[in-house]
Amino acid sequence: MSTENMNVLFVAGFGPIVRDETASRELYAELLNIPFEGEDGYLHTAELPGVRHFALWPLAQAAESCFGSDSWPNDMPTPQAWIEFDVEDIEVATAALEANGYHILVAAREEPWGQTVSRLIGPDGLLVGITHTPWMRK
Repeated sequence: MSTENMNVLFVAGFGPIVRDETASRELYAELLNIPFEGEDGYLHTAELPGVRHFALWPLAQAAESCFGSDSWPNDMPTPQAWIEFDVEDIEVATAALEANGYHILVAAREEPWGQTVSRLIGPDGLLVGITHTPWMRK
């Protein structure tokens, strides 16, 4: 397994992929008092110590990001959570993951908010992002 030039710089984000937005909002925002902002179900914060970005990501939005549809495919494990690792070189990291047999769902795509991301399902069922997030780098 080649890991040459795949240098993880930090965890760019983490959070559950939610099926019941109301129940998740009650637990995380109301009971745990996490100061979220956002709309359309995607609640996020950069104000939680220990992680640069924590978010409740609706499954339909995760499916849209990966497959262009609001439905997760039945032939693929449905993720329970997501994690993103910001890497030194996203092209090199994406190529190394592909070379090691990982099926890349999204390859080095620039998102409207300026982050570049590759996505895959990890062996444990997590939706894994390999990212370049310019505003998080100092």
